[in-house]
Amino acid sequence: MASHDPTSRGPILAADSPFGKARGMVFPRVVLAGHGVIQELAAACRQFDFLDTGAVITGPRTAELAGNRAADLLTKEGFTAPVIIANEATDAEVARVETAVRAVGARFLVAAGGGSKIDITKVVAHRLRIPFVSLPTSAAHDGISSPRASLHGSERTNSIEAAVPIGIIADTEVIVRAPFRLLASGCADVISNVTAVLDWHLAVRLKNEEFSSTAATLSEYAAREIIDHAGSIKPGLEESVWIAIRPMIVAGIAMSVAGSSRPCSGSEHLFSHALDRVAARPSLHGEQCGVGAVMMMYLHGGDWQRLQATLRSIGAPTTAAELGVTPEEVVNALVLAHTLRPERYTILGDNGLTREAAERLAQHTGVIG
Repeated sequence: MASHDPTSRGPILAADSPFGKARGMVFPRVVLAGHGVIQELAAACRQFDFLDTGAVITGPRTAELAGNRAADLLTKEGFTAPVIIANEATDAEVARVETAVRAVGARFLVAAGGGSKIDITKVVAHRLRIPFVSLPTSAAHDGISSPRASLHGSERTNSIEAAVPIGIIADTEVIVRAPFRLLASGCADVISNVTAVLDWHLAVRLKNEEFSSTAATLSEYAAREIIDHAGSIKPGLEESVWIAIRPMIVAGIAMSVAGSSRPCSGSEHLFSHALDRVAARPSLHGEQCGVGAVMMMYLHGGDWQRLQATLRSIGAPTTAAELGVTPEEVVNALVLAHTLRPERYTILGDNGLTREAAERLAQHTGVIG
């Protein structure tokens, strides 16, 4: 029989209990999305009981857009918050930023920037075991709230464990100033959840993989929100950011529930990661995942035409030419994709696609001519 400690978060199982599963799930405590919410940054940090010394991690361009403003808001509230300029999300850059954070004695971080700056911050926060707030200046993928980060190496992109933001402040007035291509890429990334979840179901049936219906439902909800409102997502409209940003945050939360990227990363992401390796000039991550989802939906026997039409409606790429890659690179990526994460079973199977099958797939879905 289970006993209960009133100071704990839940029941403590007796030693002879036959049930032994346990999982920690970390979620943002506060999510603010909308016009002008950057003004709430300092108040939120006080609400979190942050110590007085922090740091704002931003980029050379995003410093002017939001980083310097974030530092000013924190300073007026009595925080010490120097600005640390970060560059591309690599292992070396994470190490450099971590050294800078240690040097200023920061006890919390604010990530004011796009995906790479948020990824760097969440990794540094994870390593130093300090909280951070996500203040996105663009919405190019679902990493705003996810517990994963992508770091670029000399030969490949690595997805690693990282901290979940304690707060998310998504100011639509700030994000709408970013190039619309980034928002369209973020939408394509979330749309690709549909094939990720199909792959997950397949892995449950064929490999007896553990499954979270809650995480899958959240992931599918996020994709459906983008698909259903695609016609309202247009360049220069702040309302478009409002429509898109919430599903992106929900997608990140789905990964926290699952304890992995499974609900939002399947064969379409393997294709994207493979394209990063084989293409001379890869495109944006979300754009590649969107195109990958079209092809993987065809393999699943689903309505790939609807996905394709949705991407076109938003203004995201649907062909190799629009991605800026060659037909040969697309085929090479399709053939390579299944090898990148052999532990993650997808529609590509254990043996992947032959070159002939990859060519037919890309041609049939119109990705290559």
